[in-house]
Amino acid sequence: MKLLGQDRPGHILTIILIAAIMAGLTALGYTLATTYESEKFSEFYILGQDGLAENYPAKLTVGERASVIAGISNFEGKELSYRLEIVMGNKNIAEVGPILLADDETWEDSVFWIPEVAGDNQKVEFFLYKGNDAVQPTLEPLHLWVDVNETSD
Repeated sequence: MKLLGQDRPGHILTIILIAAIMAGLTALGYTLATTYESEKFSEFYILGQDGLAENYPAKLTVGERASVIAGISNFEGKELSYRLEIVMGNKNIAEVGPILLADDETWEDSVFWIPEVAGDNQKVEFFLYKGNDAVQPTLEPLHLWVDVNETSD
């Protein structure tokens, strides 16, 4: 003969199990009902002329045209215009753009610059601007270090 309350631990476990199932179903329903908004961003990179992240120009001559492949990907959720500036010794030595990209579109092309001053360990910076009137770079600039000789060796 069972006394009242003898199965109490079993009832408590059943109630806890039902509550856990309901909480799980509620969380699942919320996850399915809410829309996920993906992160919006632009991607900017430079590659060597072989299309890999290596073999960048390192030794140049004054007046010699140098190049890398620049890439820009638009994941901003809308069409955008970009501009690329190449700076060496705090001087803008080349500019590419406007580059108009639809959402989820990527642009890749060779970009060129000509060093004007000889010297070792010169920083070549690549600045990306988003929008036609942008005055501040969109991302941190990319850069290379090059040695520039007066004449070719």
